[in-house]
Amino acid sequence: MEFNLKKKLTKREQYAVYAAGCVVLGFLLLHFMIFPLMENRKRLDKSLAIKTRTLQEMQNLKSEYEALSGQSGLSGINLSQREKGFTLFSFLDKLSGQAGIKDHITYMKPSTTGDKEGGYRLSQVELKIKALNLKQLTSYLYMIETSRNMVFVKRLSLTQSSNPEGFVDVVLQVETYET
Repeated sequence: MEFNLKKKLTKREQYAVYAAGCVVLGFLLLHFMIFPLMENRKRLDKSLAIKTRTLQEMQNLKSEYEALSGQSGLSGINLSQREKGFTLFSFLDKLSGQAGIKDHITYMKPSTTGDKEGGYRLSQVELKIKALNLKQLTSYLYMIETSRNMVFVKRLSLTQSSNPEGFVDVVLQVETYET
């Protein structure tokens, strides 16, 4: 008993079987070859985009690091160019004399915190100044902030003075780094 399918089917049925076979073969080809290649391509494109963003971020961080390193180097140079024996307390005391507010200072509290890694100490002085007019205050703050000694005002608190009208009481915290 010989099974010959070709002889039992008409030409039209044979074309239908061939067409169905081509459709099934095409489906298998798409499902197991083309679609996985397309998915892989999408995944690679997505991965490339993520890695490109990461690279760009790393380049930005590198630029920022180099800028900060250069700035740190300049800060170190500026610190080394200070006069010998520089102390924040004496510097602020001298500036208060130049600004004409030395008599208004109620107290000056110095403090220092050490940094074991960088070799620098953070020196702070808290000042309380009574009954200043705004011109005296701005003059003193200007002298502090524009000095070449890398001194900066960390905190400033103003309250209206009770004695003369139009004057203020000031609590000021000034910092600098020392070697």
